[in-house]
Amino acid sequence: MTLEEKVSAVEQVFANLDQEIAQFQNWSGLHCKWGCGKCCFKSDIEATILEFLPFAHALHQAGEAFAWLEKLKQTSNSVCLILNPTQSGAGLCTEYRHRGLICRLFGFSARTNKHARKELVTCEIIKTEQSGNYIQAYEKAEREEEPVPVMHNYYMQLHAIDYELTKDFYPINEAICKAIETVLAWYAYRNT
Repeated sequence: MTLEEKVSAVEQVFANLDQEIAQFQNWSGLHCKWGCGKCCFKSDIEATILEFLPFAHALHQAGEAFAWLEKLKQTSNSVCLILNPTQSGAGLCTEYRHRGLICRLFGFSARTNKHARKELVTCEIIKTEQSGNYIQAYEKAEREEEPVPVMHNYYMQLHAIDYELTKDFYPINEAICKAIETVLAWYAYRNT
């Protein structure tokens, strides 16, 4: 599979997930608080290389890959460099379209517990400020009365695209850095 085919395949997985999350938000009533982004400030967020391949590819196409690579290598910050805390809007991600899988899943997905039951995964703000909707959504997800995206299913879809680029998890900035390096290495040996 070519790099472009991998990027396209990842983008299709993301598009399917975005639709499933929209359906989940529609029936559950759960949503992120306007301008929050609190989950993005966690310093222990990890990601795979593949989930940031579309972002790295877009940077390469825009001629910004080397500048981003340098910025990532010079930072000692463990908080995602795509985050812009001064940005106004629904979220603080400057590359919302190209955000990673973990960024898409958190808050609006479920994990499967050891009893093969779905458990809703979301933040404390949603749990406390939208408690009625949260409890109802948690119960419906657990009883499988309504559809909810399952984290494992989406990671397995990415795994099927490229095992090597999904087998390891890295701190988010390192995953982005490695994705950019992967794209740059791909194009270094091609005339495109």
